[in-house]
Amino acid sequence: MSADTYSKTDRSAHPDFFAAEAAGLRWLRDGGGAVVDVLAVDRTHIDLARLVSSSPSADAATEFGARLSQVHDAGARGFGCSPDGFDGQMFIGARPMSSVEHASWGSFYIAERVLPFLRIAVDAGNISTSDAADVERACDPIAAGAFDDGDAPARIHGDLWTGNVVWTDSGVVMIDPAAHGGHRETDLAMLALFGVPMLSEIVDGYRSTHPLRDGWEDRIPLHQLHPLAVHAAGHGPAYGVALRRAAGAVARLS
Repeated sequence: MSADTYSKTDRSAHPDFFAAEAAGLRWLRDGGGAVVDVLAVDRTHIDLARLVSSSPSADAATEFGARLSQVHDAGARGFGCSPDGFDGQMFIGARPMSSVEHASWGSFYIAERVLPFLRIAVDAGNISTSDAADVERACDPIAAGAFDDGDAPARIHGDLWTGNVVWTDSGVVMIDPAAHGGHRETDLAMLALFGVPMLSEIVDGYRSTHPLRDGWEDRIPLHQLHPLAVHAAGHGPAYGVALRRAAGAVARLS
């Protein structure tokens, strides 16, 4: 393997696992995103161009925000859709993720991104049944459309936590997507969840090319329900507590 190549191999992986990653990267690139280059992919491995990390900078952050908004603006055919040209199983991390499409964002988000992982978290003992019931109550108005804003589906990365944002000398490069048709605020909320550097500069760059709706910062906990449910499903009860807290913040918005 070349020193310029980063290879991931898992012979026990789902047959679509690496193909889904490659399809997501291609779709984001087609939308104008800066993503890692895919050099080769098959059922058991993916070869990516090796990235050399550098320190975050305000200029790189601003450019990243502007390009992220352009990717979102590239759009998707429906809420919950898979990347164009890919009809296999989708994933977030190692967990299977639905590609069922919905006509409205709220119904998609709750049915396909929050409740399935909440149920796994309950079964794993990482959130109590009473706290899970509180989460479900907070989900009801979302599913009913309380936060639908009429925007068309955005082309989102879907797992844009700080570990999937690589700062290089040529700018920010995105890796490891769970790309799908969703809401633009979801990627921004994910960036906030795990403390990406220079978030304010990223947001400034984003808003330079696409305005954000009033109150978007208040809605961050709403868009964090999905990643917190995913983490509660497999990373311990602390995330169950965080999920319940986010649901409480959402309930106060309704």
